[in-house]
Amino acid sequence: MPDLPKAALYYSPISVWSAVVQIAVEEKGYSPDELDFRIVDLAKGENFDPTFLRINPKATVPTLVVPYENALTEADDSRYKALTETKTIIEFLDKSRSALSHTHSTSTAPAPALTPATIAGANICKTIIDEVLHSNEANPNTLRYVNARDDATLRALAKDTLPNLLERQKALSSYLSQSEKGEIKVSDKVKKLWLEKLDATNVMVTVLVDAEKKVEELDEKAQANRIAFFKTAKQAWETNLGGMLTLLSKTMVGPFACGDQFSTADLHLTGWFTRIVKLVGGTASDDGNAVVKKLEDHIGGGFKLTKEHLTEQPRRDTPKPDKQARLAVFWDAVKERRSWKKIYMDGLY
Repeated sequence: MPDLPKAALYYSPISVWSAVVQIAVEEKGYSPDELDFRIVDLAKGENFDPTFLRINPKATVPTLVVPYENALTEADDSRYKALTETKTIIEFLDKSRSALSHTHSTSTAPAPALTPATIAGANICKTIIDEVLHSNEANPNTLRYVNARDDATLRALAKDTLPNLLERQKALSSYLSQSEKGEIKVSDKVKKLWLEKLDATNVMVTVLVDAEKKVEELDEKAQANRIAFFKTAKQAWETNLGGMLTLLSKTMVGPFACGDQFSTADLHLTGWFTRIVKLVGGTASDDGNAVVKKLEDHIGGGFKLTKEHLTEQPRRDTPKPDKQARLAVFWDAVKERRSWKKIYMDGLY
């Protein structure tokens, strides 16, 4: 029997939102042979390659290429569409493996519904996903590249990110050069994308290449660039992220976003929060209280998450449980899930 068409997931092993989709695949119980997993090397700029841009003109991962429903039989020609938004991909994966789906699943694992069944739950998910996790203020990639507010942390940031940024710079410059020479033919829209991404990369590289220099060793322009960088970093971490974490803490119910049930919001929150924990120096062995303490210290400026009595007192004669932040309880709960352990078995990212 010929193989039926199946979806292909283009992802990066270091991408926050790719991790979210991989967690969804695990939580929904898809078998390994139901999707093709294709790595896109972001460090080498493979997401800007003309071949990939024909699949996803936005040059982002994850991207899920799926067959149309009427192409799921042997008699039909295979026709595909690309899903390029993490939220859309999650919705597709949640609906496509259930008792009502029309896909040809080879898995016998449970397929729990992750979309909340109540209006209240749906509203919580929408607020957490749209207004917090996918907001500009909470962008985990921005936070990664501005994760320094003094000379010492700037040197550490350069060591961590500069090699990849230089590779991206090299790739984008090469694509533009090939286009100018007529070696590759692309649209003006693609050229504009390359230029915009190169300009943004150059801005970061300009500051990071001088990270080992003391302030007094910099010329006037380089000093101004460093001061502007630190100002941006302070805004991103202390003001923007602090505000988003406060809203998140007020919105989620606990232990997961909508209560005891793991939902679509928790998929996004798991990948996003794990990246934040990594950025503030947290590790997989840290418990929730330790993670929140590191987060508060890293944000600085007196930022504190609200602590509450979130667990019931077992007996009247036992001490009252300590107050905890909702994100601390979430971290302890999500770390125990099989999906989290599989995706982060080699360390946080």
